[in-house]
Amino acid sequence: MSKFKIAYLPGDGVGIEVLEAAKIVLDKSGFDAEYIHGDIGWEFWCKEGDAFPERTVELLKNVDAALFGAITSKPVKTAQAELLPELQGKGLVYRSPIVRMRQMFDLYICHRPCKAYKGNALNFKENIDIVVFRENTEGMYSGVEFNPVPEELSALLTKLSKPFAPFKDIPGDEFAISCKINTKKGSERIIRAAFEFAKKFNRKKVTVVHKSNVVRATDGLFLETAKEVAKDFSGIEMDNANIDAMTMWLLKNPFNYDVLVAPNLFGDIISDLCAQMVGGLGFGCSGNIGDKLAVFEPTHGSAPKYFGMYKVNPIATILSGKMMLDWLGEKEKAERIEKATAAVIAEGKVKTYDMGGSNTTIEMAKAIAEKL
Repeated sequence: MSKFKIAYLPGDGVGIEVLEAAKIVLDKSGFDAEYIHGDIGWEFWCKEGDAFPERTVELLKNVDAALFGAITSKPVKTAQAELLPELQGKGLVYRSPIVRMRQMFDLYICHRPCKAYKGNALNFKENIDIVVFRENTEGMYSGVEFNPVPEELSALLTKLSKPFAPFKDIPGDEFAISCKINTKKGSERIIRAAFEFAKKFNRKKVTVVHKSNVVRATDGLFLETAKEVAKDFSGIEMDNANIDAMTMWLLKNPFNYDVLVAPNLFGDIISDLCAQMVGGLGFGCSGNIGDKLAVFEPTHGSAPKYFGMYKVNPIATILSGKMMLDWLGEKEKAERIEKATAAVIAEGKVKTYDMGGSNTTIEMAKAIAEKL
């Protein structure tokens, strides 16, 4: 019997290919796991009206962790049009399965390391080592949205929010509302996770990213909560910056930053910027982590135009697998995978298209596996 049960969720497009590559490396490391395939993604939306079927939900309740590839998501009208004819007109609403997964299993931490590996010509600067903690279950991704807007909601907002009273004369199908919802509990636990990480790994500073000067209620709550949490970590400096200024300061001097923590949308934005500074999304690994389950994935999308070509860089997925091993306590194997990956990057002999080479997804995985 295998030591671990791992849900294997390839998803759509190149997600299938990069997960195949990651498994080559994990197997070579000696990781003792049973991989159980799970259905997720666009194909299942089109066929079943559900991109995250109940059978996959049940699978995730009975595994130690999950590896996830990538998902194709399309606009509402396109999603409706691509359902099988017998499913159209039944009021089915497409929602991103990864967002649903994060909320359903309370995977409130999105942990995204952004590390510049020596010899990577795509590095913005050498020695960048920034870790992003993104709140993963609320904020602008709460999923509370209206289009068209119900008349009763429009009437209520007209009473409560006088600056926007003019929309009382706009038909409900001519505007849309997305709700940004932050809670004190949700804010506190992601901020505390960032500070705990800083304490454990001797990081000197946590920077809180927000927009509280404009989005005063929700981001104000996030910032004030951070100030309270920081009192429990006297040895760690805390500062804060608006999201727009943060994008500028990160480019000007990335070495001023260590651990970043942000609400959902801003964390998504800032982690992609940090990923680009260390080579792009081909190097962007991440973990969606809760108290009982963690799902590890590359931060890139499904890249359907490359599907079947095996040209996408699998390093993001391989490093996500390394993160999974860390989370499961397999730290020696995780360390070996990171060292092997770093060695291949430093040598510069095997490079996928984004790195200026012509090696395939699988060739990169095999080169890393050979270093183990």
